[in-house]
Formats: sequence, C-alpha cells, structure tokens
Amino acid sequence: MEDLRHDPKALAEKVVTILDMKKAGGIKLLHVADKTVLADYFVICTGNSNTQTRALGDEVEYKLGLEGIEPARVEGRESALWVLLDYSSVLVHVFHTEARQYYNLEKLWNEAEEVDISHLLTED
Repeated sequence: MEDLRHDPKALAEKVVTILDMKKAGGIKLLHVADKTVLADYFVICTGNSNTQTRALGDEVEYKLGLEGIEPARVEGRESALWVLLDYSSVLVHVFHTEARQYYNLEKLWNEAEEVDISHLLTED
C-alpha cells in the first residue's frame, strides 16, 4: 500500500473515493501545483444539506485518520456551508449547494488542470 502522506495524487484520489462512497455530488479533482503554493490538489464536492456537508467532511477525516493521516486544520464545520480540510498537499472543499455556486472555485481556478477521476467513481 502506498504511503498517502508522501504521494499527493494518491491522497487526493483516496479522498475522491471516500467522498464518492458517501454520495458526495459533483466531485472534481483539480491539479493546482503549478498555479499556487497552497496545495498540489483541490478536491471539490457538494453536499445537499448542512448535515450531509458536515458528514462528508467528517468521513474524510475519519477514514484518513484510520491511516494515521490527520488534517493540519479543519474549518467551517459549525456552519457546514463550506467545510475545508487542509491536508497540506491536498485541500478538500466540501460545499453546500448554494455555497458552491456562490464561490465557484472551478471558475476561480479555471486554469488548473482537471484530473480525470471517472475510474474512481461508482455508478449510481
């Protein structure tokens, strides 16, 4: 098994898989390493309610925690409109539907490469 702490792409793909298994909507993986020093990858997804948004963030934190990977910080859990999990090389953005439309990170980071994750997603 790869060491997710030292492989940003593998960590990002693991996050995508966790979110997909919890029925996150609109999952996107952006490679931003050559656009910012913030992270190598952004994972962006949507929850349909505050409860689901919070649960998606909690699930990522829990499942990665089982592998000894803890976020540097977590923000937004209280309001659950935009939950951000910072894994240094990977930033996980879990948005409530309206917040995702409002902040529109995909447009803001439109020069970033969108990574094909179709092989990671289950069919509904």
